[in-house]
Amino acid sequence: MKVTMIGAGYVGLVSGACFADFGHSVTCVDTDPSKIEKLTRGEIPIFEPGLDQLVATNVREGRLSFALDGATAIAEADAIFIAVGTPSRRGDGHADLSYVYAAAEDIARHMKGFTVIVNKSTVPVGTGDEVEEIIRRVRPDGEFAVVSNPEFLREGAAINDFKRPDRVVVGTDDERAREVMREVYRPLFLNETPILFTGRRTSELIKYAANAFLAVKITFINEMADLCEQVGANVQEVSKGIGLDNRIGGKFLHAGPGYGGSCFPKDTLALTKTANDAGAPVRIVNTVVEVNAARKRAMASKIIRAMDGDVRNKTIAVLGLAFKPNTDDMRDAPALDIIPALQDAGATIRAFDPESMHEAGKLLKNVTFCDGPYHAIEGADAMIIITEWDQFRALDLDRVRTTLKSPVVVDLRNIYQPSDMIRRGFIYDSVGRPTSHP
Repeated sequence: MKVTMIGAGYVGLVSGACFADFGHSVTCVDTDPSKIEKLTRGEIPIFEPGLDQLVATNVREGRLSFALDGATAIAEADAIFIAVGTPSRRGDGHADLSYVYAAAEDIARHMKGFTVIVNKSTVPVGTGDEVEEIIRRVRPDGEFAVVSNPEFLREGAAINDFKRPDRVVVGTDDERAREVMREVYRPLFLNETPILFTGRRTSELIKYAANAFLAVKITFINEMADLCEQVGANVQEVSKGIGLDNRIGGKFLHAGPGYGGSCFPKDTLALTKTANDAGAPVRIVNTVVEVNAARKRAMASKIIRAMDGDVRNKTIAVLGLAFKPNTDDMRDAPALDIIPALQDAGATIRAFDPESMHEAGKLLKNVTFCDGPYHAIEGADAMIIITEWDQFRALDLDRVRTTLKSPVVVDLRNIYQPSDMIRRGFIYDSVGRPTSHP
C-alpha cells in the first residue's frame, strides 16, 4: 500500500520507517526544510536506538522517502497518517491542534479518490470530528474516512513497540476504512497482535486514559517512596510486593524524581482540561499533575539536605539530563527543574548525558557540559544521578570516591545498593530507602 506520513518527527519517522519495513511504500512529509534535508542525506534528527539503520535500509530498498511538498504523496496515498505535534497550548493547557488542522486542510486540497485519513497524533476527544468537518468544508465532493489510530510508543524502545505492540487501537465506524487499516497492519495480524476496533471518540480517549493511568501509577509509587523514607521502609521492596499482584503488575512502579517526556505531562494536562470542559473532572489526574510538578522541585531540596543543607559555592556533578535513558528528549525532564533550583541555591553544575547535552544546552544556562561521567565529577562536592543510563550503573566506585572532593552521592534512580555504598565510604542518599552514611 501507499502510505503518506504527515510529520517526520518522533512518531511520524518511527511509524513511517516501520510501515516501510512491513513492505509498504511510505513518504514522510514535513514542513521543516532542514529536517527533510538531513533525512535525505541519511541523518536522523532524533536519537532512537536502531532507527538510523531501519531508515537507511528502507531508503536504500526504495520503500521510504522524504518530501517537503506533500501534494504528490497525498494524491497517491491509500492511507494518510497525521503525525504532527500537539503541544500544550500556552495559557490554558489544552492541546494545540493548529498543526493537525493545517495538515487536514493540506490533505483536503490534494487527496484523490477514496482516502483514509488517520490521526496518529495525540488529540482530545472529538478532534476527529473537527478534522472531518475541515476536510468536508474544503472538499465537499471528497471521498474519505477519518480514523483515530493512537500510538503507544515508548521512547528508547519505539521500534520494538511498533512491531510487537500489546495492541493496536483503530477508531472508525467506516467498513472501507477498517479494511484499509487491516491491510496496513496485516503483518501484525499474522503475529496475532490484538487489534481493537472502536468508535473514533473512544479511540481518542483510550490514548489519554492509558497515559493518565501510567502517570497515576508512577506518582503513587513516588508518594509511597516519601512515606518509606519517613517510616524506615524500602520502596523497592514495596514495589515488588505489590507488583507481584497480577491485578497491579510491576511496570511503572519504579520510584524516582517524577515523570517527564513528550507524552505524560502534556497528555495528563490536556485530559484534565477536556474533562473539566465536559463537566466530568478527573480529580485523581488533577492531583497527579500537581504532585508530579512539586516532586521535581522537591528533588533539589533533597540534594541540598544531603549536602548538609548548603550548596553555596559548591560544585555538583549531574549524571543524566534526558527524561529517561536511550533518548535525547529533554521535554519536561526533571533535570530542567532540579538544576536551576540548585543554581538558585548557589551551586555550580557540571553535567554529562550520553545523548541529550546538545538539547540541554538550549534549555539550561551556566552549566559546564563534560566529556564523560568521570570528567563531570572531577573536583565536585557531590555526584547526582538523575537519569539511569546503563553506563552509570557500573561506574568504578573506587575511582568515583577518590575523584570527588566529598564522598556524597544522591541517586535519584536507586541504581546502587546502600550497603555497598556505605562499605565504600560514601554518604549515600536515594529515593524511598533509608539515608545511609558510613
